[in-house]
Amino acid sequence: MTAELAPRGPPPAAIALLLEKIGLVHANGHRALHQVSLSCRQGERLAVIGPSGAGKTTLLRVIASALRPTEGRIETLGTNPWQLSARSLRRHRARIGTVHQSPPIPPRLRVVTAVLAGRLGNWSTARALGSLLYPSDIAGARDALTRLDLADRLFDRCDRLSGGQLQRVGIARILYQRPDLTLADEPVSALDPTLADSAVGSLVEQSESTGATLVASLHAVDLALKWFPRIVGMRSGAVVFDEPATAVSRDMLEDLYAIEGSSLPVQGRVAQASGSAGAPVPDANDERTGRGCRGDILPLLSGCR
Repeated sequence: MTAELAPRGPPPAAIALLLEKIGLVHANGHRALHQVSLSCRQGERLAVIGPSGAGKTTLLRVIASALRPTEGRIETLGTNPWQLSARSLRRHRARIGTVHQSPPIPPRLRVVTAVLAGRLGNWSTARALGSLLYPSDIAGARDALTRLDLADRLFDRCDRLSGGQLQRVGIARILYQRPDLTLADEPVSALDPTLADSAVGSLVEQSESTGATLVASLHAVDLALKWFPRIVGMRSGAVVFDEPATAVSRDMLEDLYAIEGSSLPVQGRVAQASGSAGAPVPDANDERTGRGCRGDILPLLSGCR
């Protein structure tokens, strides 16, 4: 008698990010990261939250291979970047996209060229130089900008944009790049609540449609809880908690932000810990995976009942 085989589910996703006891000490002796351990599967989305100076930006720079850790082990997209040759490291970095809080965009550059720069790492030298003279994919750049309500600025110079518009150009560049790993460092800090929510939603939508991993550093607690199924809390260069969004409690958040006073940061405003004030937050009945906030998690944020 032949035994029936149990149906096999889909294979587990590959590990996109692995940090084991990562530490970083700057030349002046300041310790920026302490024993940070994280792992992320391909396609996973997580938000890193915490008070100013927690080490969030430093962590993302380490993941992006912009900073070399002084301690521990790191793998991104299945590779230890610091064991690669210079040429291989450039190719590896081309698979990683970073949205900066202040995008490093030359002010005289046209918006269309700034967006197309997202794929420079994948283009030949001839195409990259040619695109500076005449943009090689105007339709692609326009499509990315349209998703951020910025298509009308396609041919403007970047020095004619506001800080918030520049942040959206930086996001559009990543949407056009379509990297395997997206890192977003306070990507919507200069945007109003409506635009910020839409911009983070665009990053999440791309992660879902392409299977890319998305790691975002966010100061606004409400955005993190709405859009990310997994929340990592950091303080003083160390991980304080690493939990599903549905497991993050009021006490955990109050403790995390205690050094900033009796308030929690939300997009556009500050929510008082007492629950007496705050900004609108996601609908408690939003049933999209990882995008809802429950009334029993955040009664301190008004609107989340």
